[in-house]
Amino acid sequence: MTLSFDPAILDRPRLYAWLGEAYWSAGRPTDSIDQSIENSLCLSAWDGDEMVGFARVVTDYATFAWLCDVIVAPERRGQGIGKAMVASILAREDLATVRWMLGTRDAHTLYEPFGFETSTETDRWMTKGFNVRPPRG
Repeated sequence: MTLSFDPAILDRPRLYAWLGEAYWSAGRPTDSIDQSIENSLCLSAWDGDEMVGFARVVTDYATFAWLCDVIVAPERRGQGIGKAMVASILAREDLATVRWMLGTRDAHTLYEPFGFETSTETDRWMTKGFNVRPPRG
């Protein structure tokens, strides 16, 4: 398996299909996926000429990083690809000073060995819905 941070080599049709079926991104338009790739640090995993995994980091490279869109080809899950991608991302020197965040409904066992924990600061973190426009004033 080969890992690459080069977004130019991504198999975008395959990525669109994976994200189109994932619970967190179903229905995300391809132009939004493209824009997210252009504005993030992206990692892809390859087995020969076949892309078998993808992960994305939204970051300022100084204080904050959000690990998201971590996905592995359905037929390749359970083979350590996700672990290899997370390890490669967390090993980057240019992300050594950031506070990491992520959201997951079902992959806690993937992230816990890397030091991620369920937040106990529920009174501190807030969210805002997608595509919500501020009231006109």
